[in-house]
This record gives sequence, C-alpha cells and structure tokens, in this order.
Amino acid sequence: MDASEIVLTAEGRQKLMEELAWREGDKSKEIIEHIKEARAFGDLSENSEYDAAKEEQAKNAARIAEIQAILANAQDAGTSLHGLTVSIGSIVALVDADGVATEVTLVGTTETNVLEHKISNESPVGRAIIGHAEGETVEVVTPSGKTRTYTITKISR
Repeated sequence: MDASEIVLTAEGRQKLMEELAWREGDKSKEIIEHIKEARAFGDLSENSEYDAAKEEQAKNAARIAEIQAILANAQDAGTSLHGLTVSIGSIVALVDADGVATEVTLVGTTETNVLEHKISNESPVGRAIIGHAEGETVEVVTPSGKTRTYTITKISR
C-alpha cells in the first residue's frame, strides 16, 4: 500500500463528515459573532480580541480544507475480511510472548486514537499484522529497535 494513501473506515468517514458540518455551520457562526463583538471595541490595529477571532477563523478554514481534501482523496476500507485476514477495519486480538493480551482496531492514519486502541495500518504493529490470519505469529520491530512477537488470536469486524 502506498504510504501517501489515506484509508478510512465507514466510522472514520462519518466522524469527519460530522466535524465538517459542525465547522461549516455552528463553529463558523460562532467565530463570526466573535469578530462582530471584537469590531465593536473600536480601533482594529490594537484590538487583540479581533486578532484572536480572525486567527480562529483562519484555523477553522484550514481544518475545513483539510477535511475536504481527506474526504475527496480517501479510499474506503474494504468491508470484507479478505478470507479472514487482518485488513483495515479489523478488530484484532493479540497475545504477546509474555502472554499479555490486547485488542486493537486497525484503521487508516487519520483515524488513529491510542485511547480507543485504534492503530494505524502504517504503524509497526499495523504493518506487521495486516494480511495475516488467526493463529499466525508475527514479529514487530519497534522504533527503539526491539523485536516483539505477537500471535493473532481473533479477527472480527
């Protein structure tokens, strides 16, 4: 898979669409109100509230453009399990060499979230497990150079 590809699960695409709608709607209206209030303070050359509101407007516009680009260029993660092998969108149960179990969801790079155990297909573990089936053992070389061994115990969607 090309590293420049953006892959989204259906859930990730929906979250981005919701964020885009919020930023283009309520968030933009809120920023416009802040700009109006700041203008009422007078001289714009020394008006820090106005500068802050304009900066927030620019950040919002940049994020809107970023989301639009992601949605326009992203490929959807497949909905099949490709013969019960790990693919983007799979929930994978892993057991390391010490017997410690963990469960991760493999997602595209824009959807990673450590707190929700969503790992990127481009991360060391993600690259190692993609395409493998239940019962297979994979070796992962961590960024620090250590090698870790995981056994895939379950794959689901």
